Amino acid sequence: MKIVTWNCNGALRNKFQHLSEFEADIYIIQECENPELSRNENYMQWAGQHLWQGDNKKKGIGIFVKNNNTIEAIHWGNIYKGHKVKHFLPCLINNKLQLLAIWTSKNSSPNFGYIGQLWKYLEINKVYFDEIILAGDFNSNSIWDEWDRWWNHSDVVENLSQLKIYSLYHKFFKEEQGKESNATFFMHRNILKPYHIDYIFGSNKFASNISNFVIGDRDMWIKHSDHLPLVSEFNI
Repeated sequence: MKIVTWNCNGALRNKFQHLSEFEADIYIIQECENPELSRNENYMQWAGQHLWQGDNKKKGIGIFVKNNNTIEAIHWGNIYKGHKVKHFLPCLINNKLQLLAIWTSKNSSPNFGYIGQLWKYLEINKVYFDEIILAGDFNSNSIWDEWDRWWNHSDVVENLSQLKIYSLYHKFFKEEQGKESNATFFMHRNILKPYHIDYIFGSNKFASNISNFVIGDRDMWIKHSDHLPLVSEFNI
């Protein structure tokens, strides 16, 4: 099984063909438009079996499955103490694998923006997690941890590890959180402003069976987005 996550920085209808080189089973794409409301027939055809969620038709989060894989929506909660968190799109792949697509948002929250949104979502739904992959744009890294917050990036990583869910990049390359040697994001597409803020996490079954992990070539992909695609392949 091969999984790709990528923040396409909008207008996926003009970029989806570049993903074909990966020949992946599942594509998790952030900031893409709703295929069902698109006028681009090629994009609509490429989307095939998919789920999509967003605040407007031009920018949301999508999961696209290929190679005869199936996808079904899971209806988990998104309200934490009266406040809606976003953007999280859970689904079931092939009636078995849980997949959670993530594109964290500031969500007008003065304290719980970005990684705080994921922390809240985990509090609501982690009891349901089984054989699961979480992937997407977390907009976060432990280098931005603040000592007086319990929803830091490092706290989320620790909470997931207690569920035996691990970052596949860090497992594969044997690197520590916050000390990544490879960037996934270049602010304003400036190669002098690299950060690692995109992730694929997987339960122990996946973390123990990674056959390959690749981050897309910077010089190629920076022409299309400020993020690079992450590709993880498993011997499952």
